[in-house]
Amino acid sequence: MSYQINGVALPNEEGFFGEYGGQFIPPHLKAAMDEINVAYEEIRKTPEFQNELSELFAHYVGRPSPLFHAKRLSEQLGGAQIYLKREDLNHTGAHKINHCLGEALLAKYMGKKKVIAETGAGQHGVALATACALVGIPCEIHMGQVDIEKEHPNVVKMKILGANLISVTRGTATLKDAVDSAFEEYLKDPDSFIYAIGSVVGPHPFPKMVRDFQAIIGDEIKVQSQERFNKYPDYIVACVGGGSNAMGAFSAFLNDGSVKLIGVEPAGHGLNTDQHSATLTLGKPSQLHGMACYVLEDENGEPLPVHSIASGLDYPGVGPQHSFLKDIGRVEYSTATDEECLNAFMTLSRVEGIVPALESSHAVAWAIREAPQLSKDTIVVVNLSGRGDKDSDYVAEKLGLN
Repeated sequence: MSYQINGVALPNEEGFFGEYGGQFIPPHLKAAMDEINVAYEEIRKTPEFQNELSELFAHYVGRPSPLFHAKRLSEQLGGAQIYLKREDLNHTGAHKINHCLGEALLAKYMGKKKVIAETGAGQHGVALATACALVGIPCEIHMGQVDIEKEHPNVVKMKILGANLISVTRGTATLKDAVDSAFEEYLKDPDSFIYAIGSVVGPHPFPKMVRDFQAIIGDEIKVQSQERFNKYPDYIVACVGGGSNAMGAFSAFLNDGSVKLIGVEPAGHGLNTDQHSATLTLGKPSQLHGMACYVLEDENGEPLPVHSIASGLDYPGVGPQHSFLKDIGRVEYSTATDEECLNAFMTLSRVEGIVPALESSHAVAWAIREAPQLSKDTIVVVNLSGRGDKDSDYVAEKLGLN
């Protein structure tokens, strides 16, 4: 498995996507990351690993996930035909299980004693706790206190699954701080622990590894769209925080310019406010969490406090491959506000009977906004990265539905 654009490997051997990515970390952590990279490249090619992962995808996760025609929504909007890639139907309710199974299996094959991770909305935490329970490895999840209060259903699930949940109260008590906390715990014993990063972010090899495990989304879209339409979609749309679900959906189509790829960032309360997480839209190249990428930062070079109604998207950085794809113009990065997101959440729920995660609702919001301007034979595939069970109480309170 390798990915290229114009014959250039993504990433290169040092883990760079153009000028982004790499390993901006202390020497002892670099040694641990290099160990993971070598083990990953060796283990992932073995028939044993490939067969075990394939079996779990099919019989545990429930892949392939369906490609559903949202007929009523398409008719209501009066433009493009909208299809939903139903990652919300995966076991644990989101795309996160794809790479969590891969990381947990890798930890087992490497003989690690504990898996450590961060989580924002809790989907990565639930998926990793699930995968660790399956393979029999202890799991420790770091989560910001703000997100713990917003995402109670996922918090309970993680505890039921046996994860040791660490509440992070420092800083903004959200995803960035959870990442910091998890990294610190990992550094205590990188020989015995493995840090299972929850997106296509962090030092090499994690942006590559997580992308590779998530690429099954785009591979399935390719096959399903040929079977359904006898062609590829005109648009593939996905929300972007760190960017794992989007990278999974986009990877199979990077060298096919006929397919427009749209990443949708959280505009929060508006791009003219300081309450957003639109990193690629308003950020600049810098470094964060051991990688070079676009970052939202202040005049002192410190990451800014960020906001999104979706806990899984409130991150001041973004995956290095997304940063590269922005610079070369292969992916168009747009935004959706909290208000548009809430509208999309309710619209999809009431028009199609599908309750989407608030993260995924950003991509749905783009489709709702843009589809009416497109022709009726245009095919838009929205990667519905997760379901909204975890968000239902929060949205009900926000909209006075209790």
